[in-house]
Amino acid sequence: MDLVLKNVKKKDFPVLKSLAKALGFEIIDKIEKPYNPEFVKEILDAEKSIKEGKGVTINLEDLWK
Repeated sequence: MDLVLKNVKKKDFPVLKSLAKALGFEIIDKIEKPYNPEFVKEILDAEKSIKEGKGVTINLEDLWK
């Protein structure tokens, strides 16, 4: 069985970690990394360009030519 704890406060983490260790649980620290800010900016800029009509339209038939 897996147990996932989210939004654990930093001050509570050592207590939970020592309790889990005392009970013989396996502990896996997984820190979620946010998207690369440059990548997010590119996507948002592209969406803005499309809304402003700066995108390119390709017919489906011409897509594979």
